[in-house]
Amino acid sequence: MQDDEEELHKLLLPNVHDLPLTPPSAIDFNFVAYFAPDFLKPGHDQYVYRHANGLCVIGLAPTHVAFKDEGGITAVDFNVGKSDRSGFKVTGKRKKQNAQHFESNTAVCKVCTNNDSYIVRCCVKGSLLEVNNRLIKQPGLLNSSADREGYIAIIMPKPADWLKIKSSLLGLEDYKRKREECFGSS
Repeated sequence: MQDDEEELHKLLLPNVHDLPLTPPSAIDFNFVAYFAPDFLKPGHDQYVYRHANGLCVIGLAPTHVAFKDEGGITAVDFNVGKSDRSGFKVTGKRKKQNAQHFESNTAVCKVCTNNDSYIVRCCVKGSLLEVNNRLIKQPGLLNSSADREGYIAIIMPKPADWLKIKSSLLGLEDYKRKREECFGSS
């Protein structure tokens, strides 16, 4: 009986010295990070955060060439291709039927700096569920928190499509090794 209580105590109250100094962020805890370096063009690095439910959040990786321009990103335009994606959001039970189906190279938006503009692509073949409309009025979110509030869009790939695209993406450690010189200065 005494041993059972001690074992239960160890399970319920972890040793303080075994805990990390800072808890993992919600992104670290809930998503697996993948990266598409040089997606279709050199320096066009993007991330794909995949949740256990299959949803993928896409955005600009910290090494994307747009962040190197003086002044950072100044505008985001979802009016690319043949439609304005800013008014698009699927809701309710019909998400799969109402969503737009995109290929991995489909343009989602254009991000602008003082000197240039860059097309942001899906990276993942799937259904576009939502774009981050906050970026239209607050493009600075990309400069301050591109991996959180500054995400670009949410995509739902089919499981078979995900397995195909996953092989072309890099995990966090492989991405860091590939971009080591960039991470050392950030």
